[in-house]
Formats: sequence, C-alpha cells, structure tokens
Amino acid sequence: MPRATNSAASRKRRKRILMKAKGFRSARSKLIRTAKDAVYKAQQWAYRDRKVRKRTFRGLWIQRINAAAKQNDLTYSRLIEGLKAAGIELDRKVLSDLAIKDEAAFAALAGKAKAALEDKAKATA
Repeated sequence: MPRATNSAASRKRRKRILMKAKGFRSARSKLIRTAKDAVYKAQQWAYRDRKVRKRTFRGLWIQRINAAAKQNDLTYSRLIEGLKAAGIELDRKVLSDLAIKDEAAFAALAGKAKAALEDKAKATA
C-alpha cells in the first residue's frame, strides 16, 4: 500500500510560511526552504526587539525629562529624587508627556521637587 502524503496539510504549512515571508526580497519570499529560514530568523528578531523597544523608549523618556528639568534648573537625577521625597509617583512616560505637552504642569512638579529637596537637606543637616 502506498504511503499517504497528506498533501493538503503540507500545502497549508508551506502556504503559511510563504504568507509570513510576503514582502521579503527574491528567494526569501518564493522558495520554501529559504523562506522558512528567513521567517524563523525574522521571528527571533521580532521577539528580541519587543524587549528592546521598551528599553529604547525608556531612554527617550529620560532624555526628554532631563531636558525639561534643566529648563527648571534641576538635573534628571535631582528631579527624580525630589519627586520621590515629595511622595509624587509618576512614571517616566507620564513625566515625559507632561514635559512636552504641558510645560506649566511640569514646572509645578519641578517646583515641588525642589521644595522637597530643600526640606530633605534641612532634615539631614
């Protein structure tokens, strides 16, 4: 009795790989073996870069906060220290958004951070 190859499942599997490889150049989108390698590698990069994106955005937010803090005569680290001392818990994404869209609110937060830093210095002295 001849071996059954289950061609419907094989075709579906190959088609799924080629659909994922759509937009790749030359053989990487046409040939099954090459496309499979390209898709697996692309999926590895996609998994890794989902983590890297978070890291990159956090760095961007910190740069924006630092630039806005310097306009208010503070450094980034002193601003964060002052906000913690004042009991203000805002994450860096929100602080960055405030720095860009609402400078007055950010300036008010910076003022509270400065006051908290002065109180902290008096308490330790």
